Amino acid sequence: MSRKWRRNAVFPHSPGAQGPFDLAAPLLEPDVALTQTEQKTPNGATSPLVKLVLELGPLVVFFIANAKAGIFVATGIFMAAVLVALVASYVLTRHLPVMPVVSAVVVTIFGGLTLFFQDELFIKLKPTIVNTLFGLVLFGGLAFGKSLLGYVFDSVFQLDAEGWRKLTVRWALFFFVLAGLNEFVWRMFPTDVWVSFKVFGVMPITIVFALAQLPLMQRHALPEAEAPASPPASGPGEQDLDGK
Repeated sequence: MSRKWRRNAVFPHSPGAQGPFDLAAPLLEPDVALTQTEQKTPNGATSPLVKLVLELGPLVVFFIANAKAGIFVATGIFMAAVLVALVASYVLTRHLPVMPVVSAVVVTIFGGLTLFFQDELFIKLKPTIVNTLFGLVLFGGLAFGKSLLGYVFDSVFQLDAEGWRKLTVRWALFFFVLAGLNEFVWRMFPTDVWVSFKVFGVMPITIVFALAQLPLMQRHALPEAEAPASPPASGPGEQDLDGK
């Protein structure tokens, strides 16, 4: 069986289980999720401390830099922090999931436009574009009879076809909600409020939403004996950029 295509329990304290933070970590707003890592402790569990530092580090740096030096300096530092975190994640895990790379590319492009034109509009639009992109990708996959949730989130859990379809629809809609929230906040509030929402608002909202999906995942989880050795043809696949 593939290392990643295995069934993980969703209860936080059962053997080999994923807790709420572990479940939500790859499902966070793309700036958070782009630094996702699967650093393993000796017992095979994901290191929560390493994940926390790599996932939240760039956003915390962005928040502090904005408070101290303004949005343009913060944008440059954020771009650097995102790339450093991505490199650190690869060094620790030896693979690059699709979602982190796509998000890092968008951060670099829109951050660069922000600095070149000295216009904060670009960095504010970045979450809207990224979330809309992933929502469209998920719905586009369903239109062709495939759930692409595994590609987007680098998933490690196993669901039946109906479970993947329902979960994909929910997350696609949630991505559009995040895009709408970003538009509302940056248009209606000052930049400092938008930065605070980006750091301290999106993550709690996403974690709550991810935890709300646990009943669905429990109902549609495949028994260990039924878990396929490779991604199902009608479900999401898994593709690392290093070819593993």
